[in-house]
Amino acid sequence: MAALVTGLIPILRTAVDATTTYKCRTLWFGLLCVRLVVLFLAQLPFTKLDTDFTCNFTGNSICTKACFNDHFHKPMMMAWNFIFVLAVLSVLLMEMFTSHLRSLAQKRSSQVATDAELEARGKEDGPLASTDPKGRMVLDLHRDRRTVALYLFSICLRILVETWFVYILLCWNLPALNSGRYECTTAVCPKSAKIACVVRAAPEKRMSIYALASISGVIIVSSVLFCVYSIAHYLCNF
Repeated sequence: MAALVTGLIPILRTAVDATTTYKCRTLWFGLLCVRLVVLFLAQLPFTKLDTDFTCNFTGNSICTKACFNDHFHKPMMMAWNFIFVLAVLSVLLMEMFTSHLRSLAQKRSSQVATDAELEARGKEDGPLASTDPKGRMVLDLHRDRRTVALYLFSICLRILVETWFVYILLCWNLPALNSGRYECTTAVCPKSAKIACVVRAAPEKRMSIYALASISGVIIVSSVLFCVYSIAHYLCNF
């Protein structure tokens, strides 16, 4: 739980104390926090996966380990953590862009000497951002199609990452837990022995995979709906 809190604090602090904001920014950070909580809870049944894997062959422990490696030959928790890092990077992409826009706005304002010049520049170029009552810069997505395009790119990248994660969960990890009994035929084990292996607490492990797939499904649906909304609202002006 300490690791969970340590991971949540920077995300929440970034979302609350930021000096730049944009449409649905709180939603994306909120989904990251929820995903981190579900990821932490889903990994609990897998912390001792090697000891939960047992075989009826007791003559050689190397045989059991070989059967374990043969059965779980695709990555699991490391893949989950890596996909979460990619999800964070998809959100940070927009954060870096908004930080860049704020830096440009600050440099532009520092070069203007008088209020008359500020007003003239505002009429000539048109601001890409405004300021809310709390003093934060708010991106105006109606005025710049390039900003909207980068925003949609970051959301599409998030959809791609979450879709890849669902594929790993349902096509890599879940099949390894669906079968209640596994026949081991590795070269390390004696050929004459018929070795059967089982995974203990398989229902709990399957439930963890379903939970991760469900939250990823929610993120995918939310991202797709907001992509449709952004295209219709900001690009097509509906």
